[in-house]
Formats: sequence, C-alpha cells, structure tokens
Amino acid sequence: MWAAAPLPRPESGTGSGKIALMSASKTRVLAVANQKGGVAKTTTVASIGAALVELGQSVLLIDLDPQACLTFSLGIDPEDLDTSIHHVLTRGLDPTEVIVTTEEGLDLLPATIELARAEADLLTRTGREFVVRTAVEDAGRYDWVLLDCPPSLGVLTVAALTAADGVLIPLQCETLSHRGVGQLLDTVHDVRRFTNRGLEVWGVLPTLYDGRTNHARTVLDTIAETYDLEVIEPPIPKTIRFAEAPAAGRSILGTTPRSNKGAQAYRAVAKALLERPRR
Repeated sequence: MWAAAPLPRPESGTGSGKIALMSASKTRVLAVANQKGGVAKTTTVASIGAALVELGQSVLLIDLDPQACLTFSLGIDPEDLDTSIHHVLTRGLDPTEVIVTTEEGLDLLPATIELARAEADLLTRTGREFVVRTAVEDAGRYDWVLLDCPPSLGVLTVAALTAADGVLIPLQCETLSHRGVGQLLDTVHDVRRFTNRGLEVWGVLPTLYDGRTNHARTVLDTIAETYDLEVIEPPIPKTIRFAEAPAAGRSILGTTPRSNKGAQAYRAVAKALLERPRR
C-alpha cells in the first residue's frame, strides 16, 4: 500500500544553533503503531532500534506511550526523570535537552506518566498534529527515528503518523486483530488526506508468532489479503526471553546469544527495513 512522495521537511532555524535538518530522503521516520495492546509494539521498537545500531545506523527512539514501557525497558526509570517528551511536546522544550543515550547506543526521548496529560493539553492547540514532527526535526541528525505509539488512536498517535514516512503494524495473529487493523488503516487514510500525504504503510509484522498453529497462519493470510498489506518477514516467534530483557534494561539483542531465534528475527527485519527502497 503506497502513497505519493513524502512532503518536504522544512529546515530548522540556524540562528538558534540547531543542526540543519536532514531531508526525509536521508532520515527515515517509522511509526510503530497498533491501538491494540499486548502485540509487542514496544519490544519491536527497542529490538529493531538495537539491530539498526548494530548495522551502523544512528537511531533515535521516541517513547509516546504514557506508560513509559520503552523508557523503562531500556534501563531508565521514568520516576527519576525531571524532563521528558511531555515537556518537548507541550512546553516547547528543546529535545536535545531531554535525549538520553542507552547502554546499547540508542538515543531516546523518554516518557513519563506526565504524558497522560498531553492529549488534553494539546486538544485545543492549533497545529497539534505537527508537534511530533517538530520534535523530530529539532532533535538533530539521525539515520532512523522510531516512534513508539500509545495503544490508542488519539492525538499522540495521529501526531506520530503525521511525522512519519512509514508505519509498521505489529500484529499478534489472532482473530480480533482484524478489527484493530481496519480501525488503524482508517486513521492512516485520514492522516494521508489531511496532514501527511506521503505516509506509507510498510506492512504488518507478525509478533508472538506460534508457527505450530494453523490458526496463526490463517489469520495472517486473511489480514494480508483483506487489507492488501505486505507481511514483513520473518515473523517474530514467541519466547520468554522477550519478557526477561526489560529487567536487564536492554533489548533482547543485548541480553541473549546471537543464536536466539527472537533476536535473529529482529535482526533480519531490521536488515530488510534498511534495504527497503526509498520512495
């Protein structure tokens, strides 16, 4: 499912000393979104980000979920933070003052529970759909920016989709996934129409995948056919290692041997995304 060429990104003001922005053709901004919880969305952001760093890419992760699971899972306690993405989006704080670097070489714009107020704070603000795009543009030069969207289709998710070049949909292969995908694609359609003509759906990524069941493969095939979506390979298998990694404050790539199937799958997905032709 493809759309028109991305809208050009304006340059940041050089008078404030900020680094000139990379164009959309140089920086790839990927929103990882699914309003259904429990689909390994945060795990996907952390793992793909870490895999891209292994491939020599500079990566910024932005935690847009008030639960701050991405922040916590990368070894940063949200309760210890004085500033967060909330202050960037609602108070105009320079994101370079908030970015932290994780042990795995990822830069992160962290979240705290304060972000729960952002929806209300932004609701009446003119241009609220563009606050995440502005944060991305002001953050500096990166090869990739990955956006961890909240499990909803509210202001923050719409703002993330407005900032993104593409959207990746993590999908647990179960029957109820049909409803969630359809609703998300309706939102993508609206974003394309009103705020981001260049937004592309890069595909669905099967997560928590149990290839031993016919049901999982049937659901995946049905969704791909119904919505004409690309299925990103390989599927991410179920493994207890995903649950253990956040306790160590690292992604699964940093806590398991290279032979681990889950880590191998995410490395393969990151390589496929890196080799994806630019549009």
